[in-house]
Amino acid sequence: MRTLVLSTLCLFLLAGCDQPAPDSPPASTATPAPAESTPAPASAPTETATVKAPEGTCGDQSALPSDQRLANTPKWTLASEQDNFGFDVFRGDSEEGEFTKLNKEPILGAGTTDESSRYSWRDDSIDPCKDYWYYVESISTSGVREKMTPTFKAPAKRSPKAEPAAG
Repeated sequence: MRTLVLSTLCLFLLAGCDQPAPDSPPASTATPAPAESTPAPASAPTETATVKAPEGTCGDQSALPSDQRLANTPKWTLASEQDNFGFDVFRGDSEEGEFTKLNKEPILGAGTTDESSRYSWRDDSIDPCKDYWYYVESISTSGVREKMTPTFKAPAKRSPKAEPAAG
């Protein structure tokens, strides 16, 4: 399994957590992206603009259809894989944990390959007004589990609506 981790250091991407704006079309359900055979392009440096999250409803989104929920989507790319069965995605409310496994079944890996593979997991069980922390654990074909990514933060997607002042 160490070979898997070491071979990915050159081309490891963890695109924090992408989320379209609330008024954009809904994303697909929580499934891994298919493995791809082309390396990910190097990203050019970009300027960061401070954008305030939209205000809105906070809390449990389970009453909404899954394609209408705001979500965090951890993404990772491997340059190659060695005896890789799959991955589990974990989420916590703080960087120090306690972390909970999100996927019921492992996200299947590509086994052994020298080709680049991209993966993702859509987490639509979030409270859009909370920050979350994630990490990905790899599972070898022999059952060995290793934390594959650093713990990373996905910031809140919304700020709570301001309550009118009592007068």
